[in-house]
Amino acid sequence: MEEQARITRARVARAAAGLALLAPSAVALAAGFQLNENSTSGLGTAFASGAAASEDATTLWSNAAGISRLRSTQGAVAVHLVKPSIKFGDQGSAAALGQPLGGNGGDAGGVNVVPNGYVVFPINAQWSAGVGLNAPWGLVTEYDEGWVGRFQALKSSIQTINLNPAVSWKPMSNLAVGLGLNFQYIKAEFTNQVNYTAAILQAAGLAGIPVNPVDVAGLETRARVEGSDSAWGWNAGLLFDIDANSRVGLSYRSPIKYKIDGDATFQNPAAPLAPAPLVAAVNAQLANTAITSEVKLPAIVNLSYFRTLNSQWDVLADAQWTGWSSIKDLTFVRSNGSVLSSTPENFKDTWKFALGAHYRYDAKWTLRAGVALDKSPVQTEFRTPRLPDADRTWLTAGVQYKLNPQAVLDFGAGYIWVKDAAIDSNPSGAPAATAAFGRLRGSYDANVVLLSGQFTYTF
Repeated sequence: MEEQARITRARVARAAAGLALLAPSAVALAAGFQLNENSTSGLGTAFASGAAASEDATTLWSNAAGISRLRSTQGAVAVHLVKPSIKFGDQGSAAALGQPLGGNGGDAGGVNVVPNGYVVFPINAQWSAGVGLNAPWGLVTEYDEGWVGRFQALKSSIQTINLNPAVSWKPMSNLAVGLGLNFQYIKAEFTNQVNYTAAILQAAGLAGIPVNPVDVAGLETRARVEGSDSAWGWNAGLLFDIDANSRVGLSYRSPIKYKIDGDATFQNPAAPLAPAPLVAAVNAQLANTAITSEVKLPAIVNLSYFRTLNSQWDVLADAQWTGWSSIKDLTFVRSNGSVLSSTPENFKDTWKFALGAHYRYDAKWTLRAGVALDKSPVQTEFRTPRLPDADRTWLTAGVQYKLNPQAVLDFGAGYIWVKDAAIDSNPSGAPAATAAFGRLRGSYDANVVLLSGQFTYTF
């Protein structure tokens, strides 16, 4: 009898070692979580000529060299409402082992509020300085409880705060150089369900312990990963006046590398109808633990052109490169050094191209319009439901009203069409993966609505 108990304990231990597949997957930073919404005046033209327009204090973010054009102290405060709509359409998904299939998840998008503020002041004819506070990266998606992809994702939240002091120097009358530092804080939360039924049945099969599948059907664990970190980066820029009516700008923002520290927590079923050794083995694998994860947010390069055609019209153009290939995967490591989960991302570098125009109706009113083509870093075979990103097209408009020589109001709006995005979480149809997570197979229909307001005051 004692020998039999020893053999059973050994089998259960081996079974527990094989449960890594059932730990939460895809707890990763989603693609396309860059927030361009750092200026209302910029939104009106789809952020065309961000590094060259240099209209107001918000230029501190897009090109620090541009603050040299502001010859008086100026402050700008903006608030942006970002409303994505993200809807999944099922095209042959499969249920996980012992679980119902579930619904389509509803609209995973939510209303996100993105504020930012900037203050810029000239020091003398050659030097200017300023500071900005904004949120350059962010994401919130949340699916309905019980949806078909619940074992891949429920809630995904990324929040950042970036503090950016900067200076600008004019070595020549037609050339300005900018340099800034960035202190950035990131906080992330990811949740999903874990198929506890499959974990029990897998452990039972490996340990040779009989379990009635009916007794453990429909059991799930809620998994949550939370973490935060802060890190430093830098930015630099050039602004060159070609002539009195045209200029070109170039800006660079460095990658920022984080080592996120946090916790993974699991809410396991209270008293499943399964042999105690199996329950103990599964609960040991799905136990609360400290975690760490390293991620390198990408570098950004902007090349912009601005030209005044006449007293009424300006034209703007912009090309933005984002080095998303810095994110190959995202791995969470337990405090004991073992891997909790690892999600391949294999992001690709991307380009965003934008064209815009200003029309000065009179001394008080200026109208804006812009269009942009924005490529996604996500490759189809690595798409996850955290944020099923795809190539996007922007169409934006804006209006500026000068209350008086010191106070200016800007309003902007935009609509982003997102290309339909196919997803198949298990394209090979591997039985083990389907048993653990189900198979999420279908297509996403997505769009984004943007509304923004900004107040700028010159002292």
